[in-house]
Amino acid sequence: MQTHTHTHTQTQPIADGERSHSGSRLWAAMVQSKWMYALALPGILYFILFKFVPLWGLLIAFKEYNPFQGFWGSRWIGFTNFSDLFSSEVFYLMLRNTFAINIFSIIFMFPLPIVLALMLNEIRHEVFKRINQSIVYLPHFLSWVVVASMSFFMLSSDIGLINKLIAGMGFGPVSFLSNPNLFWGLLTAQSMWKEVGWGTIIFLAAMAGVDPQQYEAAVIDGASRMKQIWHVTLPAIRPTILILLILRLGHMADVGFEQILLMNNPLVNSVSQVFDTYAYTIGILGGKISVGVTVGMFKGVVGLTLVMLSNYAVKKLGQEGIY
Repeated sequence: MQTHTHTHTQTQPIADGERSHSGSRLWAAMVQSKWMYALALPGILYFILFKFVPLWGLLIAFKEYNPFQGFWGSRWIGFTNFSDLFSSEVFYLMLRNTFAINIFSIIFMFPLPIVLALMLNEIRHEVFKRINQSIVYLPHFLSWVVVASMSFFMLSSDIGLINKLIAGMGFGPVSFLSNPNLFWGLLTAQSMWKEVGWGTIIFLAAMAGVDPQQYEAAVIDGASRMKQIWHVTLPAIRPTILILLILRLGHMADVGFEQILLMNNPLVNSVSQVFDTYAYTIGILGGKISVGVTVGMFKGVVGLTLVMLSNYAVKKLGQEGIY
């Protein structure tokens, strides 16, 4: 008994000393890298203030929130908002539209920045390359209001430039903006034109990190430019492609709200109703804030689930995931 007591009293100061020494080393490392932490501080504060602190607001999804009664005065109703959402007659319509628009985006939009980045990477004239990069980046900085206005000017049935050309060839006008069968394709085409250039930045940065010796070895082996791209460039940027694809799958329940709101009209409502517009219509315009929070929480859960499943699948295939 005395031996046990003696051992305990001896090991306790040692453990405390190890923790103290570990803490001092951590503090010394932070002091040594103080300027790096100073640079990271704005980003850290952003996530704390705008990502973590507002998380308490998710509790509104479990309340019948009334702005006049406040958060604490509003009645707790549990999962009633979720059951109402899932039993809503438009829930499966919104689910179909949201996933369909995102699938269109993944199939047609996601590969395009990779292809464009490969093309830009092959340009050897630096001035010409920078000019082309600037041109394809510019649409990203236009607001969706401008893009929607340009679409109306080009595709409108009465004043649209394309329909005027069609009429000049002796054909009748095409209802590009009011045809439900064309709506998803129209949204995808707008996103491709606006964002494809901006999406090349990360892929160009990844290509810049490829070891030039790999290209030299491929040339010695007699590989053409296409074979160099296929066997050297694409394998080198595969981790970047997979990470961005996983992150993109995490937004499968999100659709560009502003884009759809601007392009929406009563004739395409059956294919334009998505979770974002529903949350805006019911939650903001209808004053049912709890419903809006419920929709947002559902989208977050769907996104997290898809990220985890896709990351698991990528790891099972022998590739590196995001965690």
